[in-house]
Amino acid sequence: MTRLTLIDPADATGRTAEQLAQVKAAFGMVPNMFKAVAHSPAALASLWGAFGALGGGRLGAKLGEQVAVAIADRNDCRYCLAAHTGLGRKAGASAQEMAEAQAGRSTDPRTAAALAFAVSVVDKRAGVEAADVEALRQAGFDEEELVELLAHVALNLFTNYVNVALDIPVDFPAVKLTRATA
Repeated sequence: MTRLTLIDPADATGRTAEQLAQVKAAFGMVPNMFKAVAHSPAALASLWGAFGALGGGRLGAKLGEQVAVAIADRNDCRYCLAAHTGLGRKAGASAQEMAEAQAGRSTDPRTAAALAFAVSVVDKRAGVEAADVEALRQAGFDEEELVELLAHVALNLFTNYVNVALDIPVDFPAVKLTRATA
């Protein structure tokens, strides 16, 4: 059971109401995670802004969703795993691609490098080695994409932590955690 009251969008006011309306327009509903984060207008603005900015980034929606499921599985975040698996499918990933990404794998070398790096950042609490960064470069990532990938990791850590710490009820079709190891 959730550890805080979820904000009813009908009760929201001001900028929070505006942002929740934008979330609803984007998703067709206001997911529970946003109802939780709406307790802090600053956190909601940060979260929604990050989703928008990264959604228009160079890495693309599909890779962003694949990174999200790999991180969600690592952090035992059922909420993010369910949400991002569905979003990944909408972004063009197959069910198999999303399942492989959840385990931190891909048959595409560029995607595999991004997933390995993202998982390494999470597992090593950002203490990656120069070789980890070089592996991304060898896979064709430039410095802009490297920083953007780190932004995806940071955003997903925030959402994982919100959902796990506050026990936010999953309102997307459930996906089984695998807690895969790289």
